[in-house]
Amino acid sequence: MIDRDISCLSNIGKARAKDFASLGIRTIKDLISFVPRAYEDRRYEKRLSSIHPGDEDRHIYCRIRITGKSSFIAKGRKVFKIDAEDDDQKKLSILAFNREYLERFLISGEEYYISAVINRLDKGRYETSSFEIKRTKEELGIGQILPIYPLTGKLNENTVRQAVRSALLSAEIEDTLPSSFYEAFSLMRRKDAFFSLHFPKDLQQAEMARKSLAFEELFYLELSALRTRGKKENRGKGRETELEKKLISSLPFSLTAAQKDALDEIRSDIESKSRMTRLLQGDVGSGKTLVAYLASLNVIAKKGQCAFMAPTELLAKQHAENAAKLLLPLGIKIAFLSGETKGKERRLLLENLESGNIDILIGTHALFSMDVHFKNLRLAIIDEMHRFGVEQMKELEGKGRNADVLFMTATPIPRTLALTFYANMDISTIKEKPYGRKDIKTYLVSERKREDMFKAIEVEFARSHQAYFVYPRIEETEASDLKAVTSMYEELKKIYPERRSRIIHSKLDEDEKIGILNSFQKGELDYLVSTSVIEVGIDIPKATVIVIEHAERFGLAALHQLRGRVGRSSLASYCFLVYSDQISEDGKERLKIMRNTNDGFLIAEKDLEIRGPGEITGNRQSGFISMKFADLARDYEIIKKAKLAAEEISSSDWGLLNAENTVIRKNLEKTY
Repeated sequence: MIDRDISCLSNIGKARAKDFASLGIRTIKDLISFVPRAYEDRRYEKRLSSIHPGDEDRHIYCRIRITGKSSFIAKGRKVFKIDAEDDDQKKLSILAFNREYLERFLISGEEYYISAVINRLDKGRYETSSFEIKRTKEELGIGQILPIYPLTGKLNENTVRQAVRSALLSAEIEDTLPSSFYEAFSLMRRKDAFFSLHFPKDLQQAEMARKSLAFEELFYLELSALRTRGKKENRGKGRETELEKKLISSLPFSLTAAQKDALDEIRSDIESKSRMTRLLQGDVGSGKTLVAYLASLNVIAKKGQCAFMAPTELLAKQHAENAAKLLLPLGIKIAFLSGETKGKERRLLLENLESGNIDILIGTHALFSMDVHFKNLRLAIIDEMHRFGVEQMKELEGKGRNADVLFMTATPIPRTLALTFYANMDISTIKEKPYGRKDIKTYLVSERKREDMFKAIEVEFARSHQAYFVYPRIEETEASDLKAVTSMYEELKKIYPERRSRIIHSKLDEDEKIGILNSFQKGELDYLVSTSVIEVGIDIPKATVIVIEHAERFGLAALHQLRGRVGRSSLASYCFLVYSDQISEDGKERLKIMRNTNDGFLIAEKDLEIRGPGEITGNRQSGFISMKFADLARDYEIIKKAKLAAEEISSSDWGLLNAENTVIRKNLEKTY
């Protein structure tokens, strides 16, 4: 059986099983699903004459003849030295540290096969201390492509390879998809795919095997998500309430077409008998929060309550202040709750919430505290969803009876992630910026051009505009040459002696941070000197400049979010990305992407290629999906095919009653 413990395999005792367990490998299934991180092509012999000074690849795989043996002491250790030559009579010195058994194993005049990394080339001689020697080329894998695995503990590549081969030969590996799928989607049968994944004939076969297993993985993920959401009823168009009409008519601008489309989708969900689980995504400054407020009004008009949760008190208070400006004139009752709300104030707030005298409760994770009870929670809005754990979000959803949930993110999601990690959600996307907003002009600034940048910023100050200066550290340290907020604050005061400024960073308490931002918003400050604490939720229309120092140290998503703190009005805005002389090639590439585009969705795609899906989605949090075979950065076509296949099965045979779909039903119940 494929679910047997790996200790049933020969040569895997309790100690070795513990080493495998540290890699997450406990069963035969775990072992054959252990994906190689790379492959080593040993199909052809590679002799010493192919190695030259400056080569990156200095591996050899060839036959050698032992010509002599000796030993010496180096730094208190015995070193066994083997002299050998290959079939071209090229000389090789092999230095063996702590491998005394080789003295008995290797016999002068005999032939062996070696895999080695050449360390030094000197006057026609070669030297290695990193090697493996076997009697036959079959033992060494010459003529094969060998898998390279991520290792830990006392495990080595040979041990893992032998265990995998033994598992593949002993396991009963059954197909998990209908027979028709394999031909329709050009897939390898499951057993063939696992063999080819680990021991391929060529690299093309290895990739085909991975793609076949990735399709299976993605198909079941998509199918599981569709079944979790259930059959969807046909939804009509949701109705715009009088409260919504009043707010829209009071705005000094018109909604964008994308905002209107998102609202139509959300209203339809709210009208539906099915529970809404929708993700509202949009680029920075695209007007997502206004859409969320209008969705709240739709629910409030139907006598429901809303919860609006943000990850930080700073962001939550900003939401509360903006909601008050827009919604209080309409008679909407708004309250704010955080961990700092205590005593009589908290008790009265919770009493009003439970009695239905609060329409919208805005706050931090405090909203899912055990003593928080709504009278009729109908809509939970969760901003910056990737900053919350899955269980936390479920706790808030549980505050209402089948309450609709609207997730929001200002980090645009690449198409591949939208189709997989968020497969159990409907998605509304806002790409348009509000009318009159201009693209932010982005400049790359070397250390030598800083003075010119400071002069350009002074021009913006003269126009009564404001600026942010962002640094990666709060304080300087001896171990780092990164510029810091505290020291640069003093430097900037010398550069702009007439300008008003403050420091803001994570070590300040929330009230002080909010007070500083309020002063900035009122125009009482010309610039802020900050860490990335201002990354999200800060909306200051007169801020037209942001300077990001050591920009090469920030990821693309963080740079895009920081840049989005400016360009919040019709004023021309500027972003200066200052980089050091030691910038890497990857760093240069990231900054060029930022200079060349303001499109957050394109940046998100590039970020996925660079960082991978784990970092972007926060899948380290409990409950998110971990992919073994699929590569979300490059498997978009496979994802589309798997999604379409899952949708077709769901629509044609929801109960999986057709004989051909029995295999799907069995595996879905067992695995998902």
